[in-house]
Amino acid sequence: MAALRTTMAARGWQAVLLPSSDPHLSEYLPARWEGRAHFSGFTGSSGTLLVAADRAALFTDSRYWTQAEAELAGTGVELVKLDGAPVPAYAAWLGALPVSDGPATLAADGAVMGLAQTQQLRDALAGMTGTAWQLHTREDVLAEAWPDRPALPAAPVYEHLPPHASTPRADKLAAVRAALQERGATHHWVATLDDLAWVLNLRGADVEYNPVFLGHLLIAPDRAELFVGAGKVDAALAARLAADGVHCRPYGDALAALAALPADAVLWLDPKRTTWGLREAVPEGVHVLEAINPSTLAKSRKTEAEAEHIREAMARDGAAMCAFYAWLEQALGHEAISELTIDERMTAERARQPGYVSLSFPTIAGFNANGALPHYRATPDAYAMISTPEGLVAEGLLLIDSGAQYLGGTTDITRVWAIGTPTPAQKRDFTLVLKGTMALSRTRFPKGTLAPMLDAIARAPLWAEGLDFGHGTGHGVGYFLNVHEGPQSISKAVPHPDMAMHAGMITSIEPGLYRPGQWGIRIENLVLNVAVPSVRPDAEPGTPEHGDYLAFETLSLCPIDTRCIERGLLREDEVAWLDAYHQTVRDRLLPLVDGAARDWLVARTQPL
Repeated sequence: MAALRTTMAARGWQAVLLPSSDPHLSEYLPARWEGRAHFSGFTGSSGTLLVAADRAALFTDSRYWTQAEAELAGTGVELVKLDGAPVPAYAAWLGALPVSDGPATLAADGAVMGLAQTQQLRDALAGMTGTAWQLHTREDVLAEAWPDRPALPAAPVYEHLPPHASTPRADKLAAVRAALQERGATHHWVATLDDLAWVLNLRGADVEYNPVFLGHLLIAPDRAELFVGAGKVDAALAARLAADGVHCRPYGDALAALAALPADAVLWLDPKRTTWGLREAVPEGVHVLEAINPSTLAKSRKTEAEAEHIREAMARDGAAMCAFYAWLEQALGHEAISELTIDERMTAERARQPGYVSLSFPTIAGFNANGALPHYRATPDAYAMISTPEGLVAEGLLLIDSGAQYLGGTTDITRVWAIGTPTPAQKRDFTLVLKGTMALSRTRFPKGTLAPMLDAIARAPLWAEGLDFGHGTGHGVGYFLNVHEGPQSISKAVPHPDMAMHAGMITSIEPGLYRPGQWGIRIENLVLNVAVPSVRPDAEPGTPEHGDYLAFETLSLCPIDTRCIERGLLREDEVAWLDAYHQTVRDRLLPLVDGAARDWLVARTQPL
């Protein structure tokens, strides 16, 4: 922090803003862009650090308040708890700084700042009363203050190959160009790493948990240019890319190439997936068409061939969980088991499965009070013990949210297990959350329904009891790509036409309930949007029966702990759904497990 303030003083900056971001607006960041964590000590995946000459503040939402309070203790960095839009909170904090007369400067690296948020920040600064503030975005504010800053990642790029990559790269490029032609665009810039990986059928290991690599892609009518680090694409792969009209250039040439677009170009940019620095590099004469990346829409709609591979990945993931949970139940009270042990053993079981590549996000294993923190992660310095060789440390609920990357799909699943005997209050909470999961899982809805409109269905059983949870109900999931992807979001987000639900989309359903200091419950499955027959296929437009409908196919395969259910809170149709789900889990997984895992599966899938 002292080094950063030295840089600020030398540059004449009154404040610096460090977001949780990189030049590709990634959720998980390469170490080179983890400046907010480096300078503040806060390691959560979402937050913004503001630093002034004698004050500093970390802004984050309710998912991370407890973690931030612990990690910021003694650092001199104050926690600002966000309960709304962040930009007004930044402006209010800056407005309270004792700065001298004349325009004050807030410095932020435009290369990692989102286009929309930067414009909001400029507008907020312009509207402030008192001291005038200006936003400076043309420098990497970390360059001098972080001398031992990590280098760019150097992991090699590799191809996602058939049979898992069922649509050829040339076909995807042709589809993108057809979309450009339809909208009158001549060029398209792709900066988001999952879009880039999907279009070119390439994968990498530059970002932990996401099989992507750092790069930019410029698509023109007759060629495409991939800007990627030196040595990351070997000669053989470069030749195959060139055969499809994709030519490799150095990663550092990206902005210069954008600035060199011809004056008559029409450039398609996605404003939600473009940084301020990229937008500023576009020549003034170039017409910019702002719309969602065509690849973002296309990759969200998995093909039937991809869906088959995903079903196989889910089965393999389920088999790994059976082996893990069989071990856990027999080891409880007889072995030393901590939240860290849960992570280690479950990861080891997944790694034994065919096609396993990595975890898809850091495993969340939260026992009792730790489970009430939606984004909790145990560390060697802070974790809970569950069991010792002498017996259970305590009884309660164990929440495990975990997932993996397989060549044939990405998984994400949450289960809650009784450690000992659950209390009536725990069983009531568990059952209400389960009712929300089941309610949305069973829903039929018109094709094109905006995803946020479905959010209330999962919350209704909780709302009926005056209860709610603070996170979204569901996020999109990639195909051997990011575990969080758009455009759909089942949440309280303001609906946008891009969030329409279509066949082939994979989304999580994960309502929860969190009792601070006591326990947390979240029951999560991934589901696939599938078309269902119309009640009356010949219905005329304007009649109530007219229209195409979708339903959810539950993809995740793992038993739900029926020991935690208060039977009296379930209707018979809900019991029937749960029994049918458990029968499906048993039928799909029995051929993949044996021994103790098989016995555990049979025991945990008995009809309620």
